[in-house]
Amino acid sequence: MIPAVVYAIPAFVLLVVVEALSYRFAPDDDEEGYELRDTATSMTMGAGSQVVGLPWKAVAVLGYAGLYTLAPVQLSPASVWTWVLLFFADDLAYYAFHRAHHRVRVLWAGHVVHHSSVRFNLSTALRQSWTPMTTLPFWLPLALLGIPPWMILLQQSISLVYQFFLHTERVGKLWKPVEWVFNTPSHHRVHHGSNNVYLDRNYGGILILWDRLCGTFEAEGERVRYGLTKNIDTYNPFRVAFHEYAAAWRDVRSTRSWRHRAGYLLGPPGWTPKADAALPARAEA
Repeated sequence: MIPAVVYAIPAFVLLVVVEALSYRFAPDDDEEGYELRDTATSMTMGAGSQVVGLPWKAVAVLGYAGLYTLAPVQLSPASVWTWVLLFFADDLAYYAFHRAHHRVRVLWAGHVVHHSSVRFNLSTALRQSWTPMTTLPFWLPLALLGIPPWMILLQQSISLVYQFFLHTERVGKLWKPVEWVFNTPSHHRVHHGSNNVYLDRNYGGILILWDRLCGTFEAEGERVRYGLTKNIDTYNPFRVAFHEYAAAWRDVRSTRSWRHRAGYLLGPPGWTPKADAALPARAEA
C-alpha cells in the first residue's frame, strides 16, 4: 500500500516554491525565510525518507495486520464512531511518539533531523528522518483496538499532511478557539524553538489538547530561535541523518559503566553521568 501522503508530494513542492516566492516579493525582516542550501538539504532528507519509508510501511502493515487479527473486536469502517475513535487514538499515539522521541536520546537521534534547520518554512516540514523504524510501537495498540490497518495508515497520512502546513512563519496567531483546540503554526513555531522556555513543548499533531492536559503546552511569546541548542552547521544530508547516532556511540564508548551507557542511550538528550551537570533537554553531544 502506498501511503496517501506520497500523492501530496507534488503539492508540497509547489507550495514550498510559492512560499519562497512570497519571501522574494514580500520579504519580512522578522522572519527567517529561505536559504538555498538549507532548502536543498530539507528536500534531500524528505526524498530519502520516502525511499526508506515505502518498504518500511510494508513491515508496518504486517505488524498492524497481525495484531488486528488478534483484536477482540474488529471495528467496521462503515461506522462513523470507528473514524472518531481513530482520529483521537491516532493523535494520542502521535503525541506519545513525539514526546518519547524528544526525551529518549536513542529515539531523538532519529527525530533530531527534523529540528536541525535554523530556518522555519514549509521545506522544513520535509526534513524527515531516514530511520523511521522507531515509530511502529506507538501505533500498534490501534490495531489491537480493532481498527483496520488501512485506516491507521490513512489517518497517519492525514495527520502528516495537516502538519505540513504548520511549518510557516507567514501565518500569525489564529482565532483563539482554534488556537486552544488545534495545533497551529504559532504552537509549532514554539516546538521548533531552541529558547529554554520553548524546549520540549507542544508535541501535538492535529490537536494541542494533549499538551494542555499533560502540562507540555507553551504559548508563543518571545522571538523563536530555530534549530538545536547546539547546531550542527552542516548541509551534508548524511551528517544530518546520522550525526546524533555517531555522537551517542562516542559517548557510550567513553565509559565502562553499563549504567552510564544506558543513560547515554535511554536518558534525555544531553544526559551526563552527573545529574546536576545535565544539559538542556535538546542539547547535543
